[in-house]
Amino acid sequence: MANASEADEPGLPGPPAASTYAKLLLLGLIICVSLAGNLALALLVLKERGLHRAPYYFLLDLCLADAVRAAICFPFVLVSIRHGSAWTHSPLSCKVVAFLAVLFCFHAAFLLFCISVTRYMAVAHHRFYAKRLTPWTCVAVICMVWTLSVAMAFPPVVDVGTYKFIREEDQCIFEHRYVKANDTLGFMLMLAVLVGATQAVYGKLLCFQYRHRRMKPVQMVPAVSQNWTFHGPGATGQAAANWVAGFGRGPMPPTLLGVRQSGHAANRSLLGMEEFKAEKRLGKMFYVITVLFLLLWSPYLVACYWRVFVKACSIPHRYLATAVWLSFAQAAVNPIVCFLLNKELTKGLAAHVPCRRTEPPLPREPYCVM
Repeated sequence: MANASEADEPGLPGPPAASTYAKLLLLGLIICVSLAGNLALALLVLKERGLHRAPYYFLLDLCLADAVRAAICFPFVLVSIRHGSAWTHSPLSCKVVAFLAVLFCFHAAFLLFCISVTRYMAVAHHRFYAKRLTPWTCVAVICMVWTLSVAMAFPPVVDVGTYKFIREEDQCIFEHRYVKANDTLGFMLMLAVLVGATQAVYGKLLCFQYRHRRMKPVQMVPAVSQNWTFHGPGATGQAAANWVAGFGRGPMPPTLLGVRQSGHAANRSLLGMEEFKAEKRLGKMFYVITVLFLLLWSPYLVACYWRVFVKACSIPHRYLATAVWLSFAQAAVNPIVCFLLNKELTKGLAAHVPCRRTEPPLPREPYCVM
């Protein structure tokens, strides 16, 4: 490729050895943290039966995608840095690596949008959420997300848009040109729309929680008593116990005739206070993940739009390098956020740490009664 040949020209100064080793060390740290954190989180979700729920299925998919990105895409960046910001592989491999990088970026954007919608449904429409969001529904949503991501990332492979090695970024990615000679603007606009729509859904969720911050308790319907045989909407089964104990008179109470009581089983689809708090904590965790995705990718998106709308622009090298490395760091932050903000994940991880030992109880001192 042209960029590789330009990198080998003697007129171009190579990067200093200290900065090269610093980049290699930093990217190696990002790869290790991403692989260890995301794989640990994925194994924990797969192993713990209490985590086999819709939000954790989406989290599992998100973590596996970040782990694959760190394992496949980042090593090629390491090699290019090691060889003085030059691509030493074939042009086809450059297109494949760029396709995967863009695929994982759009996958995270689409999946975070779907998660925001499910978080809103879990709080505002819990009856529908509990009934319809089954594991097979989650599988269908995840398959849809991957299909849309492939549809967004594949056209540049056949030269609709261009995947090339960008020397300033040390990676194969979109080649953004001026808008009149550019065909990548649609991809950038789609990513911006996804991020904006996700923030809008979370804004609607926050407004819903603010309006319902003072919820009224459930009004219990009193039971009807006929000779100590309580029955009716507020009955709890005491009628059967009274009748068997001999306190009841008259006909057999409805509870013994097979009439199902309207207790907890009938109200399982209602969102209780504890469940509301749990859903609220999950929403907070996913919102922090979404905000970090926006913060870490925004500098790079600004640089891309800068290239598209400003003719013959020259982006400061320090800004571009910082933006690129922030986008790399996004692959490692999700497990850190999850373990810090989710008590279920933290307790599950602590229970599976091999070196963690529970101390035996201290022996009781003998005592005598005076």
